[in-house]
Amino acid sequence: MLVLAAATALAIAPAEAAQRPEGGARTLVIRNDPGGVIPARIADIATIRASGRKVELRGRYCLSACTLYLGLPNACVSPQTRFGFHGPSLYGRPLKQKEFERWSRLMASHYPEPLRDWFMKTARFRLTGYANLQGDDLIRMGVERC
Repeated sequence: MLVLAAATALAIAPAEAAQRPEGGARTLVIRNDPGGVIPARIADIATIRASGRKVELRGRYCLSACTLYLGLPNACVSPQTRFGFHGPSLYGRPLKQKEFERWSRLMASHYPEPLRDWFMKTARFRLTGYANLQGDDLIRMGVERC
């Protein structure tokens, strides 16, 4: 079943999130996060959203599933951080069209406009490597600066 496979294997990038509480108990600072599995990251984001916690995206990079934090109302970015986006896949293998659309829409729902539109028109079609934006690009798109 693809949903089960997606929940356990739809990896955006294999590694743990680099999350460290810094700057006070209400702030979560994310540094050099290579991404992870979409369903697990979405669950983490739901918990953070419910807590009202501020999230600062800093460091050299925020890749793949890490970028889903951008849709949090209390998220901010460092202008120097590189953000890497790509579409949903099963470890780089394309999904069937219906699943690709479903996962693309789910991912895009975690991005603010106009980033959501850019992702759906551009980045989701990238299945290997990343479509990169710098933090200052995101700031110009309306994401808060840290």
